Amino acid sequence: MLELRPMREEDLEQVEAIERAIFSCPWTLEGFRSSMQAAGNLYVTALWDGNVAGYCGLWRSFEEGDITNVAVGEDFRRRGIAENMLRFLMELAGKEGVTQFTLEVRKSNEAALRLYEKLGFCSEGIRKNFYEKPVEDAVIMWKR
Repeated sequence: MLELRPMREEDLEQVEAIERAIFSCPWTLEGFRSSMQAAGNLYVTALWDGNVAGYCGLWRSFEEGDITNVAVGEDFRRRGIAENMLRFLMELAGKEGVTQFTLEVRKSNEAALRLYEKLGFCSEGIRKNFYEKPVEDAVIMWKR
């Protein structure tokens, strides 16, 4: 079963393993640790039967939340985990005064684009060559 909670120190090794498996330019364990501990930032972990299945994070600046990471391990996809994590993250952030959310997503990531649109995000621009390995534009999305 799915459990959602704020990220903990003990999650970081599994979080880093998922990050390395999915992304061509992954964050390090120390990068997650420092971001997780920074004032105003929120990170959540999704557990499936006690195993880290996914994670997402947000950097808060006043009433805006910049969603920085959304990832679900390959073995846990197609279970609604990403949608549930994002709803939980935005609910937590909302309790802290965040009213607007933004994120960037690879232009070719159609599944993510559909998910974000389902959650109320709208495309508002393009960041040219934002991603590396491979170089690709990012779609800037906002939920206001």
